[in-house]
Amino acid sequence: MEGSPEIDPKLLEILVCPLTKGPLRYDREAQELISEEGGLAYPIRDGIPIMLVDEARPLRDDEQPAKRLPPP
Repeated sequence: MEGSPEIDPKLLEILVCPLTKGPLRYDREAQELISEEGGLAYPIRDGIPIMLVDEARPLRDDEQPAKRLPPP
């Protein structure tokens, strides 16, 4: 997204998913913070992450990380 405000890298280091407390991945193009563990995408509006579960959208199947098989 051209002209979208950048997220401060220090902020990204400390933010976690409010549901799982797990790490988030920044999707610059979609302007979202992705919680792969929670299966949610939190929107970023005007450079501000909206860290509310009610505002997050569920990840589509093609956005979910590949399931890992347990070790034998």
